Amino acid sequence: MTIRRRRRRLLVSGRVQGVFYRDSCRRQAEEKGIAGAARNLPDGRVEVILEGAEDAVEHMTEWCRRGSDMARVDSVEVEDQEPRGATGFKA
Repeated sequence: MTIRRRRRRLLVSGRVQGVFYRDSCRRQAEEKGIAGAARNLPDGRVEVILEGAEDAVEHMTEWCRRGSDMARVDSVEVEDQEPRGATGFKA
């Protein structure tokens, strides 16, 4: 059985900078075996790239809609992309 890989780019808005959102996202992604990155954008949003097994990416997308304990997520823009073979997770 072949595991379907998915890549997804998320733009997360709300109180998501300075509240351990990126580091919490990294820890969650590593637990699920997801590669990618999370970075602060100048406009106050966080960009999250997720790549891995389809079900794990779905789980992480839902996590990103809630965020870390101190975060307040107002909205998440989702863009599916072609997988690129990413490895590791940078935050």
